[in-house]
Amino acid sequence: MTAIANVKDEVERISAWQCIGCGRIEGPQPCLGVCQDKKVTFVSAETYDAMAARMRQAEARLAALESLANRMALAKPRDGEWERSYRALQDEARQALRQSHAAKIS
Repeated sequence: MTAIANVKDEVERISAWQCIGCGRIEGPQPCLGVCQDKKVTFVSAETYDAMAARMRQAEARLAALESLANRMALAKPRDGEWERSYRALQDEARQALRQSHAAKIS
């Protein structure tokens, strides 16, 4: 499982009201009488979800390229089979790069 796979389950989301004029955000909660205001930074759920989707795509591309790198590093072609093995790895690399490029565009 990837680090970002279940990001929606791991991130606490709160519902709040946002002013369409000034952008003020308010999420009323029951006051315990000890409240203090502090400055916090928020990111919209839509923005966060889009970034999480991009992270999942990047992780998938990285996994494909790491797999290829492992095969290249560990391959031990038989005598006389170096060129054939090299060509096969080149084909895999081209395919991985095409898939990576296509994923970046979509």
